[in-house]
Amino acid sequence: MVTLDKIYHAAYVLKRVARYTDLIHAPHINEESDIYLKTENLQVTGSFKVRGAYYKISQLSEEEKSKGVIACSAGNHAQGVALAAANEGIPALICMPDSAPISKVEATKSYGAQIELVQGAYDDAYERALALQKEQGRTFIHPFDDSDVIAGQGTIGLEILDQLPEVNAVIVPIGGGGLISGVSYAIKSLNPQCKVYGVQAAGAPSMARSLKEHEQITLEQANTFADGIAVKHPGDLTYELCQKYVDEVVTVTDDEIATAILALIEQQKMVAEGAGAVAVAAALFNKVDIRGKKVVCLVSGGNIDVNILSRVITRGLVTAGRISNLTIALIDKPGQLEGVSNIISRCGGNVVSIHHDRGEANMAINACFLKISMETRNFEQVELIQNELRKAGFNLVSEPLTSCIPQGGRF
Repeated sequence: MVTLDKIYHAAYVLKRVARYTDLIHAPHINEESDIYLKTENLQVTGSFKVRGAYYKISQLSEEEKSKGVIACSAGNHAQGVALAAANEGIPALICMPDSAPISKVEATKSYGAQIELVQGAYDDAYERALALQKEQGRTFIHPFDDSDVIAGQGTIGLEILDQLPEVNAVIVPIGGGGLISGVSYAIKSLNPQCKVYGVQAAGAPSMARSLKEHEQITLEQANTFADGIAVKHPGDLTYELCQKYVDEVVTVTDDEIATAILALIEQQKMVAEGAGAVAVAAALFNKVDIRGKKVVCLVSGGNIDVNILSRVITRGLVTAGRISNLTIALIDKPGQLEGVSNIISRCGGNVVSIHHDRGEANMAINACFLKISMETRNFEQVELIQNELRKAGFNLVSEPLTSCIPQGGRF
C-alpha cells in the first residue's frame, strides 16, 4: 500500500533521474486567486510520468528485471518506462493506442523501447498488454494502479509543500488517478487543511462519475483531444484513494482546455499538452472555489503533437472571443463591403478573410452572403461590432463561430 515513508523513499531514489521542477507564479491565470504552476511539463521526458515509472522499476527484483518489462500508455508513461528500462538495461515493450500522437510514439522509440500500436483507446492497449504479459512473462508496469507508481507521483506533493508551505489548494489532472492519488496522499498526510481538487476532460469523466455514483464505472468511449487522460475506467487503488483524500473532481471541456493551453503560451511562455492544461483550465474558468486562495495548478505534461498545436491555438482564440466569424446577407452592389469594413475598423476589429457567396439557391439573383473572419479582443468587442452593423442596417444571419462548437468533443 501507499505510505508516506514510501513516498519519501521514492523522492530519494528519484534524485538521480527526475528534476525538482520549478513552481512558477502565474498571477494572471485567475486574478481573484494567487496561482502558481508546478511545471512537470518541464520534467525529464516532458511529463511527471517518469517519477512513478522509474521508482517502480527501481524496486523490481533481479529476477523480474531479467524477464523485461511491459506497459501500456498513450505516450507519457511509455516514455517514463522506456527511459527507466534503458537506465537499468532492461528490454521494454510498450503497447500504445494507435491514436497516440506520433511525437510520443517516436519519443518512446528513441529511448530504445519496442512499440506495438493497438487499435482503439488506452483501455484497448491495456488489454493487449495484459495478454502479452501472460504470454511472455514480462513484469507489467501499470501506469497508475500500483502503489510504487503512486508513491513516485506523490513526490510532487512533497515538492509543492516544500516550495509553498502556505498553499491552500492544489488542482491536479486525473486520467486513471495515479497522479492525484500520490499527490493527495502526500499533501493530506502533511497538511490536512489543504484542498486537493481533481480535473478530468468532460469527454472522459470516468473518475468524476465513479465518485459521484459511488462505484467504479466504465465509459463507453473517451472522447477528448487530451489523450493523456482519456481513460474509460479508473484504477481500483486510485479510486479508493480518491474517495478518501480528494475533495472534489470537476470536468472541463476541450474548448476550455484549448483556452488554457493558449493562456499558458501567451502569459507564461510555456507549452502544455491537453492533459497537462486541465488544472489551469479549471482555475481559469472557476470550476472550483479558489477565490482569495494560494493555489497550485499541476501542469502535468508538455508533450503536445505539433500537428495539433495550431488547431488547439485557433480553438483557444475562438473560445476566448479573439477570432470570430460573421455572415451578412447583402444586396450585391458597390460600396457594401466598404461600409462593413469601416464599421469593423471603427470598432477596433481586424478583418483577416472575406468570402462572397453568390451560389445559394434560395437567394435573390442580386444578393450574396458576405462571410467575414476577424480578430477581436473579446466577446464584448464582437457584440459591439454586431450591434453597430445592425444599426447600420446590415442583416446578420449567423452568430460567431463559437456558437457552432460542440462542447467536450474531439477536434
